[in-house]
Parts: sequence; structure tokens; C-alpha cells
Amino acid sequence: MNRERLTINTNLHEQNQHASPVRPLKNNIVRMKRSVMILFFLMIICPVILHGQKILTLKECYNMATSANALAGEKDAYSSISMIKENNLSKGWLPSLDANGSILYNSSVADISGILGALPIPGIAGAIKPVPNEQYKITVDINQVIYDGGAIKSAKAIEKADRSVNEKQVETDLYKLRGQINGYYFNLLLLSRQKELLNSWLGLINKRLLSLQSALNNGFIIKSDIDVLTSEKIKIEQQLTENEIRKTSLLKILSLVTGTDIDSSAELIPPAIPDETSAELLRPELQLFDLRKEQLAAGVKMIDSKRMPKAFGFASMGYGNPPGSNFFKDEFASYYIVGAGIKWNIFDWNKAKNEKQLIFLQQGILDKRKTDLTDNLNRLLESKKAEIESLKSLIKTDSELITLRKRISASAESQYENGTITATEYLNEINSEKQALINSEIHKINLSLASVEYLNISGNEIE
Repeated sequence: MNRERLTINTNLHEQNQHASPVRPLKNNIVRMKRSVMILFFLMIICPVILHGQKILTLKECYNMATSANALAGEKDAYSSISMIKENNLSKGWLPSLDANGSILYNSSVADISGILGALPIPGIAGAIKPVPNEQYKITVDINQVIYDGGAIKSAKAIEKADRSVNEKQVETDLYKLRGQINGYYFNLLLLSRQKELLNSWLGLINKRLLSLQSALNNGFIIKSDIDVLTSEKIKIEQQLTENEIRKTSLLKILSLVTGTDIDSSAELIPPAIPDETSAELLRPELQLFDLRKEQLAAGVKMIDSKRMPKAFGFASMGYGNPPGSNFFKDEFASYYIVGAGIKWNIFDWNKAKNEKQLIFLQQGILDKRKTDLTDNLNRLLESKKAEIESLKSLIKTDSELITLRKRISASAESQYENGTITATEYLNEINSEKQALINSEIHKINLSLASVEYLNISGNEIE
């Protein structure tokens, strides 16, 4: 194959020597076109290759789980409910229009014909007819609020407070999902790192087995040495199988919680944790207590508005017999009434005062519960802070321990090759080094988890 390529290149070189000066220019143009096509192809292919493995962060899992949860839709529902209620409350300033009708029969009505008949005026007794026993009336009544004492404004304030409380309650319930996601996410991180270490050790065991097989064939070692390493190889392969099964299970659960199909090739990365974390409490539960107090305060204003005077105007257009208040006109006719009024509850037997007292007691209960929750959260933060410091101390000593175990393993390898220790003793030192590395990774991941839990307890967001 190389001889044919060499021949082809030589023939092309001979043809180029006899070709005209224009031929090299054309060849250069062809090469440039090919280069542009290759570059264009690489521009299309490279992003696909680079994005083939998706990076999944803990923050993204939080957001996806929040969006996928059934409670997420309640915020929009509460917003729609609040808009409808506020719209209806605003219509309290619009005039009301009612249609009424009635038929009445009075057994006794005013009749002054007898009194008029006693007067010495001829024909006056028959001039005024008695009031009819039957009364017919059809009216259209209009009522308009002029001043409501702040009742509508207070009702809107209560509705706004209700909406804020309901939305914050949803946010509080969704916040609890973070604890579940932390467990799945960091267990997956640990499995991923464990898999890397196990594969590394498996490669080391396979390499050692190849050299031992050669030594066995030459009669330098006995078969039991190979059996010891082979058993360790099988053990590591079992651990890798178990690792894969657990990873598949956790990915499936995390996919269900986040509502997203997470591929097994997705790369999970530890979240970035600031060196100094704020101890300020921003938990939604604490904010919910404040909103509930605002809700109760709006109720106090509503009680005050009930004691304020109310002014209103009214009009009534009707058709009846007798028309309006003209009882001496026994015929159907139209009429109208226009007026205004005021209403003021001067004394309510301390009902409003008692209602306010109930609200103040409820606010006191909320204050006590908020204080109790704050104290509990601060205690949890102190405990988590101590855990973080302990893990940091372990990580510092882990590096020293790993360095020491590597030296011991290297010495054991030399001793084994010189025949001063058995394969089992050599394997024990190798396993000790492996365990030190695994413990170090566990400490690092637990430190990241503890830092995230510290942020979750305080209510601060991760990056």
C-alpha cells in the first residue's frame, strides 16, 4: 500500500514538472476549497461531540424539580383567584341595579270620605276616593356607594395578603424537595468517583496479573499468588456491577423527581461553595410567619372600617297602582324616588374590640413560633458548622495518609517482587491505599454536601 502511494505521488510530481504554470494555482485553489470544507465540517461536528455529555448541576436539579412538581401550578392558580377576587371587590364602587315587583292587599286602608261628608260642602264626600285595598308595584332600584369607610380597600388588602401567604406556602412546600435531591445527587457523585477509583485499581490488578502469569510460566511463583489477585479482581468487578445498578436506580429516581430524563452519561459536578457562608436566616418558613402577621394586621383594618360611617345614594323608578306614595290615586302610573342616606354603627357592644383582641393573640402565637423555629435553625447551623470543620480537618490529614500509604504500597511491591512477603500481604497494603483514597473522596463529597445543607438550613441559594 505504501509502495502504491509512493508511486502515485511520484507520477504526480513528474506531471507537475511538465505542466503549465497555471496548474499549480488551480491545485492551490482546490486545496483551499478542501480546507474550507473540512473546517466547515469540523465546526458542525465539534459542538455535537462537545455537547454529547451534558453537565448537570445541583441548582438545575432544584429548578427542574420545582417546575415538575404538582404544587408548582398552584402559584398561577392563586394568582388567577386573587385577580378575580380583586376585580369583584372593585365592582363594589359600581352602582347596583335591581328589579322588584310586589302585589299587596290591605284589609284596612285610609278612608276619609265619612269625615269629608260631615262638612257643609255639597259633593265633597265623593270627590276623594278611599285608598284601594290592592297595591301593585314594579320598580327598578339603583344603589350607589358614596363612602364605605375603607371597607373595599381593606378587603383588597386582605386578599393581597391571602395571595402572598398562599404563594409562600407553596414555596415552603417545594423547598422541602431540596433535601431529597441532595441525597440522590451526592450519592451519584460518590458512585461516580468510586467507579473511577475501582476502574483504576482493576487496571492495576490486571497489569499485575499479566506479569504474574509470565512469572508463573517461568516457574518463579506459585499458582496461589495468581489466585489471590484473581479473587481481588472478581471482588472489584462485583463492586463495579453493584455500583452501576445503584447508579441506574438513583438516576431513575432523580429523573422522576426532576421530571427530566437524565441520561447515564450526564456528568454531575459538585456545586461551588463560597469560602464563607452567611448565617443570615432566609428560610421561606420564617417569611411565611411575617406574611401571616401582615394578613392578620389587614384584618384589624377591616374591623376598623366596619365601625366607620357609610354614605350611599339611591334611586327607584317604578310603575304601579297607586303610584309611589300617592295613595289617593287609584290608577296605574309611573313614578320615581331619589335620595341619599348614611349609616353609622355607633355602638357594637365591644364586638370590634374583642375581634381585635383575638387577632393580637394570634399574632403573639406566630411570634413565639417564629422565635422557636429561628432557635432550632440556629442550633442546626451550629451543628452543621462543626461537621464542616471536622470534615475539613479530615481532608487535611487524608492527603498525608494517602502519601504514606503510597510509600507503604511501593515498599510492599518491592518486597513482594523480592519474595520477602506473600501476595496476600502485598494485596492488603494495596487495599489499604485504595481505602484511604476512597475515604478521602467520601470526605470531600460529604464536605460539599454539608456545605449545601448549611445553605439550605439558612435559606441561602447555591451557585
